[in-house]
Amino acid sequence: MAEERRLGIWGRYLTVWVALCILAGIALGQAFPEFFHALAGFEVAHISVPIAVCLFWMIYPIMVQISFEDVKRAATSPRPIGATLFMNWAIKPFTMAFFAWLFLAVVFGGFLGPEEIAQYRAGLILLGVAPCTAMVLVWSYLAEGNMAHTLVMTAINSLTMVVLYAPLAALLLGISGIVVPWETIALAVLVYIVTPLIAGWLTRHHAIRKKGTEWFETKLVPKLSTLSIIALLITLVVLFSFQGDKIVQLPLIIGMITVPIFVNIIVVFVLAYVLSKAVGLGYEDAAPTAIIAGSNHFEVAIAVATTLFGVASGAALATVVGVLTEVPIMLFLVYLCRRTRGFFSTTRTPVGTPTPDK
Repeated sequence: MAEERRLGIWGRYLTVWVALCILAGIALGQAFPEFFHALAGFEVAHISVPIAVCLFWMIYPIMVQISFEDVKRAATSPRPIGATLFMNWAIKPFTMAFFAWLFLAVVFGGFLGPEEIAQYRAGLILLGVAPCTAMVLVWSYLAEGNMAHTLVMTAINSLTMVVLYAPLAALLLGISGIVVPWETIALAVLVYIVTPLIAGWLTRHHAIRKKGTEWFETKLVPKLSTLSIIALLITLVVLFSFQGDKIVQLPLIIGMITVPIFVNIIVVFVLAYVLSKAVGLGYEDAAPTAIIAGSNHFEVAIAVATTLFGVASGAALATVVGVLTEVPIMLFLVYLCRRTRGFFSTTRTPVGTPTPDK
């Protein structure tokens, strides 16, 4: 059985650090609003440059640990790919649309006006149709999943989103003329996948060649793992300093929007887990399949919401709530994965475990 991925004090007390960073981000955003509003406006194609830098340092250390031989095997494995695509495109968009209607129009309908309900539902639908940000690499790593499968599916989802996002969003929203945010998708792939992947491969190749596999696994990998967690925590501080004022100003609205997001993620996660078990996947493939199914590409959702409805719209606000809830909810999924590992057979070594390059 593969050695557990240990992250020292940062990993053992990650929940505590996350809570502290969220509070720190909100406090900093309130204390220095002009600075953080200016920093939040530093973006290209709806992708925040500060957040992109943080995400690079979250993802690059994980890319270093992925063997390209494992990526080749993952790319030719039809069952995990098929299960992930099915959950992302045939299930999650429709369950999100249903829960957005159920909670916003029915459960919380007495507290919201018709226009608010329509706007928030639209934002949640746009969020549900956009699958899998590159941040799932971090969640899959923490859950000790198959990192090669996660990488392959992140890339495939980026490609399928170009084809399927607009028609599915148009179908569920009942409107036409939705434009795929090509620049946002392309830049996200470049910054979150291609660049850290190349940097990770070069680091891995040269480290193993010069220092050997043992040094790579025992010296370099632990330090990079710690770096990834620190980058995650810094990302939280930055995210909540940008948007945390909305929690302070609109706590009830944020709470109402969060409920359908959370319920949908849990339902989709459970369905993906059960489907993975049914098609015979082991834990290392089932965990990223379920985590990818639950995650959202919030940059794409924000780009489309602001284009269709405006920056100050309820739809845009709903997609921003997706940003704020992404990390806490996905860390909860990581916890669920690790607690339910015994539900699956673990007869093989996780593909994400470092192995010597050939």
